[in-house]
Amino acid sequence: MTELQAGLVGTLADQEAAAGFLAPGGPRGLARVLPALASALGHDLHPDGASARRELDVPSTDRVCVVLVDGLGFGNLTERSGHAPFLRRRLDEREPLTSTFPSTTATAMGSFGTGASPGRTAMLGYTVRDPATGQLGNLVSWTGLPPAHTWQQVPTLFEQLSAAGVPVTSVGPQRFAGSGLTEAALRGATYRSAQHLPQRVDAALDALRRPGLVYLYWGDVDKVGHHHGWGSWQWGDELESFDRELARLARGLPAGTSLLVTADHGMVDVDRSRRWDVARHAGLAEGVALVAGEPRALHLHLVDGADPAAVATRWRDVLGDAAVVVPREQAVEGGWFGQVDPHVSPVVGDVVVAMTGRATVVDSSTQTPASLELVGVHGSRTALETLVPFVLVTG
Repeated sequence: MTELQAGLVGTLADQEAAAGFLAPGGPRGLARVLPALASALGHDLHPDGASARRELDVPSTDRVCVVLVDGLGFGNLTERSGHAPFLRRRLDEREPLTSTFPSTTATAMGSFGTGASPGRTAMLGYTVRDPATGQLGNLVSWTGLPPAHTWQQVPTLFEQLSAAGVPVTSVGPQRFAGSGLTEAALRGATYRSAQHLPQRVDAALDALRRPGLVYLYWGDVDKVGHHHGWGSWQWGDELESFDRELARLARGLPAGTSLLVTADHGMVDVDRSRRWDVARHAGLAEGVALVAGEPRALHLHLVDGADPAAVATRWRDVLGDAAVVVPREQAVEGGWFGQVDPHVSPVVGDVVVAMTGRATVVDSSTQTPASLELVGVHGSRTALETLVPFVLVTG
């Protein structure tokens, strides 16, 4: 690293500290959960498996149920824990985990399912630019993208466990069976469809009658948070309903079963007074061909010939302390995406933007009117977005 580069990294570290940013991943990263569970089941399928199991202190078992709650950040849960008596009693037993950057479902699920960094999975946001076409693709609806196996090339832990003879069952809504996101992040499991949470709990308990791993996904906490905010009474009601069914799941576990509860990311409620629209702001639009990502974590892909350093400076001048803005190389060197494979590098924006506080940047030229009205959002590196719960119960 040159002296100039060292200075840039030092400056970036100062900006991150001032923003209260947390480092994504790490020893207690979300990507270490499935490697640890595979090791607990007697299969060290990931280079990090044994050490992850020790770090997370997961006991040996022949059956495990992992519940992933979309949008249930550790800080959100702690603040609203009066609605979650089952989880509240266990929150202090273990340190929280850290999500990915961006702290968003597609990115976090890619790392959760593979044990790999976002820079290896190419799951780098809600939307991404496909280098082959130059067009915007959506990693949740899987539109505008090549087949999932082509885009996300890292083998999943579910694939590896199944190949090792361990039964793996994934429980979720019918619409996710065989979806692009499922195939990218969680391929390899036997999928059991169940729409409502009580039905999913019943399906999980049935699958746990036999040894193996069961994965249960619940997305309504995130959905309610997006529409009403995590500080709303609606969010509290949804958390209460989830906590009640989780307690029923725990009561029904066969003896010796490990139940692990975590989440993909947390959430902040937007401050509309600190929102910028690229489509309506000439200073932000200049030199930018396409905005990917989401309002809290943006990938700026520039027009040919545009200088990333100049664009980053212009965005800093406009946004001030509402964002940390860096060229691609600085974000990669700063470890924002973990290890970045060569074929993934072009998916990273020429300039990367991480928002601070409750600020957002939208692009009304590509985003739907409904998405512009969301109350709860996520994607950046604040504690509310990055820390997720880690609860482990033994039946």
